[in-house]
Amino acid sequence: MKRASPPKTAAVLPVRLMVTGAAGRMGRAILHAIYEAHPGRFTLVAAMEAPSHPAVGRDVGQLIGMETWDQKTRDAYVKSPVSVSKDINAKVPLCDVVIDFSAPACTLSITRAAKTLAKPMVIGTTGLTEADRNKLRKAAQTIPILFSPNMSVGVNVLFKLLAVATAALGDAYDVEIIDLHHRQKKDAPSGTAIGMGNVIAAVRGTMLSHKGRFVRQRLMGERPSGEIGIQSLRGGDVVGDHTCIFAGPGERIELIHRAHSRQNFARGALIAANWIATQPPGLYSMMDVLGLGPL
Repeated sequence: MKRASPPKTAAVLPVRLMVTGAAGRMGRAILHAIYEAHPGRFTLVAAMEAPSHPAVGRDVGQLIGMETWDQKTRDAYVKSPVSVSKDINAKVPLCDVVIDFSAPACTLSITRAAKTLAKPMVIGTTGLTEADRNKLRKAAQTIPILFSPNMSVGVNVLFKLLAVATAALGDAYDVEIIDLHHRQKKDAPSGTAIGMGNVIAAVRGTMLSHKGRFVRQRLMGERPSGEIGIQSLRGGDVVGDHTCIFAGPGERIELIHRAHSRQNFARGALIAANWIATQPPGLYSMMDVLGLGPL
């Protein structure tokens, strides 16, 4: 990820936001976070969904239990209706930053529109392929893009701890990552689990695509040295639990993050949106936002 110098000027408040994937779990969590943010910090100017989505045309407020979206100003709540739209090109010009938690194909389409109109992006979409990420890297030559598999402050601290632990423990410790999520989650492993594996692989001087083991069954023989295991569990309404096990001679170390709600991810996305609004073109991560330094 590109490192950035602190911006010379602060973001102009309120930061005007467009939320894509607005009717999804994370989209609704972000709408709640915008609604609850400090008065005058953010303004929702557009919300997007796929053309066939039943939420298109509805007032955004209905997605979070209100009849009409009430925009918080410095003095009061005022009626400021925002309807869920399917027209990307008409809505992108209205915002300062696009926050995207949609689906891979939608993310790439939205990125093209944001690039054309020079709008910064915060992207938390999971399930992107390496080819998709290469397209984001190319777009980031023109606009600032913050891409992170997890916007949670705690998870990004976990990424840093994983890098430190991996460097200190070396190859003598076997690594297993477990991700547990609700039964509706479509992708596996989770983007966060993949991010954890990428951190460990990078510190070891290799790639997760070379050392990752995602399935174990039947007679497999002895565990290869340097393997990074990632196993996915799905069930119930679990928001997201991630565990990394370092199993070594005579001892085991476990680093665990448990999400109690999606609001921590949503608050992180708003922190990221405020930060990216004044950055130069480049591909950034939450490590940049939080000042945690390179992994």
